[in-house]
Amino acid sequence: MTLNELKTGASGTITVVHGDGALRCRLLDMGLIPHTHVTLQKVAPMGDPIEIRVRGYELTLRVEEAEKIEVEVDGK
Repeated sequence: MTLNELKTGASGTITVVHGDGALRCRLLDMGLIPHTHVTLQKVAPMGDPIEIRVRGYELTLRVEEAEKIEVEVDGK
């Protein structure tokens, strides 16, 4: 499952960060690394962007970026 497929309020753990070059580096620099716990906080009315909670702060991502991050949902 990718990060953008989480339901609002659901949590998971990042398993893989895909992407090429600068985008992947940018995502990793923002703290989105494997084994990191994330929670989907909000989704914009039109569905893009989304807001997640990671490492104690809120981070807003485009859906296009969130599709590059695979997560394992908590409780599965």
